[in-house]
Order: sequence, then C-alpha cells, then structure tokens
Amino acid sequence: MKTLLSIGHGYSAQALAPLLLGQGFRIIATTRSPEKAARLRAEGVESLVWPGADLRPALAEATHLLSSVAPDAAGDPVLEALAADLRGTNHLEWVGYLSTTGVYGDRKGGWVDEDSPLTPGTERGRARVQAEADWRATGLPLHIFRLAGIYGPGRGPFEKVRNGTARRIVKPGQVFSRVHVDDIAQVLAASIARPDPGRVYNVCDDDPAPPEDIIAHAAALLRLPVPPAVSWEAVNLPPMARSFYSESKRVRNDRIKSELGVTLIHPDYRAGLAAVLRAETGA
Repeated sequence: MKTLLSIGHGYSAQALAPLLLGQGFRIIATTRSPEKAARLRAEGVESLVWPGADLRPALAEATHLLSSVAPDAAGDPVLEALAADLRGTNHLEWVGYLSTTGVYGDRKGGWVDEDSPLTPGTERGRARVQAEADWRATGLPLHIFRLAGIYGPGRGPFEKVRNGTARRIVKPGQVFSRVHVDDIAQVLAASIARPDPGRVYNVCDDDPAPPEDIIAHAAALLRLPVPPAVSWEAVNLPPMARSFYSESKRVRNDRIKSELGVTLIHPDYRAGLAAVLRAETGA
C-alpha cells in the first residue's frame, strides 16, 4: 500500500488528503492538537500528535513523505528530529517540501521563475532558503513547492468584508501572486504521480494582482460597498503583515503546466473567490 507520512498536516495537506485517499493511499498525519487528531481520524487519516509522538515507525512504513512544517529560529524542526533517520532511508519514492515564493525576495513587481536567484529580504525568507538547502542535503528524492499566498474556504476575505473590517491597502506598484488551496492539492498529487526528484515548482495562479483588487472583487461578489482605499503610509500594520508588503513580484507557473500537466482549477482570483464563496455559503 502507498503510504503518505504528512508532517505538519495543515491547510494545504488537508486539501491533498481526499485526492490521495481516493487513490487508495494510506495517510499518516501529524498535528499538534489532540482535538484535530481526532477529527482527522474521523476523515480516514491516521493521526499522531507531534511533537511528542515517535515518528520513526511511521517513517519506516511510509512510501511518500510531505513536510509542511516551517523553519523556526533553530532551523527545520522535522530535520532536527529525524535527520539521522531520513539520511539513512532509501525506501521513500517521493518527498515533498512546502516552501514559499518569499525565497525570491522583492523584485519590484518583476517576474520570477524557478531558476531565478534566491534573494530573500526577510528573516522568514532566509530561513526558508536554508531549509530548502538542508532538505536537499538529505539526498532524498526531494520535490520543492514554492507556494504563493494561499487562500480558500475559511481563508478568504469575505468575513472581513461582511463585518466591515476589510481594508483596501494601496501601495503603488504592489503586486502579489496567490493560489487557491485546491490547486496546491492538485499540483502535489500530479507530482506524486509523476515524480522528478530534485525539481522545484512554483505554485500560483495566472494572474498576479494588487491586494486591493481582491478586496474590491470580494465586495462585488457579496454585493456590498467596496471598502475605501487606505494609503500604505497611513496603515499601522503588525510586523508580519508589513513584511509581506515589503516584497512585490509576479511569479511564473509554467513548469507545473508543462511538466506536471496541470490545468488550474482556479486560474485567477476571480474564479477562486467565486469558488470560495460557494464553498462557504453553499450557494
């Protein structure tokens, strides 16, 4: 039986799980929460609470491994816990690591692809570059997925637009790439079906856009007034949010199409937001 060990089974990995379960995969997933572990078991996913559980038996049974765990100040927690075991294994058919397009840094609205230099401008981005290198050093059949801004059911702008807290923050020239979680799931599934160890994939949609456009479109879908524009200089954002606005770039996604045969389910934010609204309201 094909068995995926999903470490840090978060939003993206949870979207992948039904696709693989439908193909007959067994999934062993880790989560920090006993309550979430119980929910996963109800969905047909074996679950372990980690940190805490010994992952070595699950690793020994896995044919596939996905890590969604972000690095911290000490490095990559998965590698810290399992480095010796991972380096000594040769039974894994596919290993995936979820990284971020933040590794490219600020390009002042310019385009990047998977071969662009890695020039992160934040501590978070630099930690991701190091984590990618550390995963490569394991010698595993590694596939790196650099995810753009993730959205989907439960992670859309609609609640803030409804309750009046949404802000159309305008910073001239600011552009983000983003991706619906359904498309992350299908890219991961396509890579598992067509492994190419050592390959890196940008995972994003076809339409990089200013963040204020997303809020305006969400309001239009809800048939509510568009929130007024607020200048970047006038907004007191927390450090994490401010760091996102420190980088502007457009991310190319040609490789997931040409090499993995992916056709995006939600090729732009308009299609994606409409799908989120349907999923959240049942309409």
